[in-house]
Amino acid sequence: MCGRTACSLGADNLRRACAYRDRRGRHRQPDWVRGDRYQPSYNKGPQSSGPVLLSRRHLHQDADSSERVLMDMRWGLVPSWFKNDDPSKLQFNTSNCRSDTMMKKSSYKGALLKGKRCVVLADGFYEWQQQQSGGKQPYFIYFPQSKDARDEGKEGDEEWKGWRLLTMAGIFDCWEPPAGGETLYTYTIITVDASKDVSFIHHRQVGAGKGAAEMPAILDGDEAIRKWLDFAEVPTQEAIKLIQPTENIVFHPVSTFVNSIRNNTPECVAPIELGAKKEVKATPSSKVMLGWLKNSQEGSPQKKENDLPKWTSQFIHSPSPKKTSADILQQWLGKQAEPAAKKRKA
Repeated sequence: MCGRTACSLGADNLRRACAYRDRRGRHRQPDWVRGDRYQPSYNKGPQSSGPVLLSRRHLHQDADSSERVLMDMRWGLVPSWFKNDDPSKLQFNTSNCRSDTMMKKSSYKGALLKGKRCVVLADGFYEWQQQQSGGKQPYFIYFPQSKDARDEGKEGDEEWKGWRLLTMAGIFDCWEPPAGGETLYTYTIITVDASKDVSFIHHRQVGAGKGAAEMPAILDGDEAIRKWLDFAEVPTQEAIKLIQPTENIVFHPVSTFVNSIRNNTPECVAPIELGAKKEVKATPSSKVMLGWLKNSQEGSPQKKENDLPKWTSQFIHSPSPKKTSADILQQWLGKQAEPAAKKRKA
């Protein structure tokens, strides 16, 4: 399942990170809808709001369905047919939607058949591994990053050079209060059976008979994102073929500081050392996470310099058998975090 994410980019950089080419091949950045409501966070959970991509045609019927917009929506789908005047009284959890039942359950089927497909954006998501000691070790899971992911470039640059966002397939719906009022936009994240490497994190739970491990359905690449969002050109049955596990992810252990949803600082995603007793020299690829943490705080949730943790050198001992992620999993934090920018004003 996916029960916690991070999305720390400010609103303007989020637009740049979501740049795409429309049907005519033009380079575009999605416009924000209600962008003043968006709040970056290193620790998002269900019932909080987060950024999603959707086709502009959902909002304007005469729009090109290949055009995209960004919208801040609440995590946890409230079906349009829900009749209670309080959406919090929904009796079941809709933060995740299993791919093998999404065409069977009324909460999702109607919205899916109407083309209400969205892409949920995040730096990455968290999973917890059950330890033999009884505790749980959190991990942060994300796309592999290029060596220049620290460099976000300039506003006028056509290509985004910063952190590659994780793009998860979702379903959204619009709920209108029976007594009238503002429409509530909500979403759910589609989940699939976990890939081999994410199953590594879950293996103790699965072994204990708690069912197959799950992970978000990740859309890898702009063509997959285009097909998922363009409901006018790509029918539902064709789109759901995109919902598959992916091996193109890496992860590292993080502090149990992230366990509390109230904690919302870069420390949530910072790599920690697991069992390593000897420090290793940093390599160029090991600086990706450090650079991202230092440069992605434009519009971050931090307000004061004193809010930022003062880390000492930390090095990762990789418990994962995945060789291709070894460089990423040996990332480090060797300097104090730079002062963050003030929270973006609403």
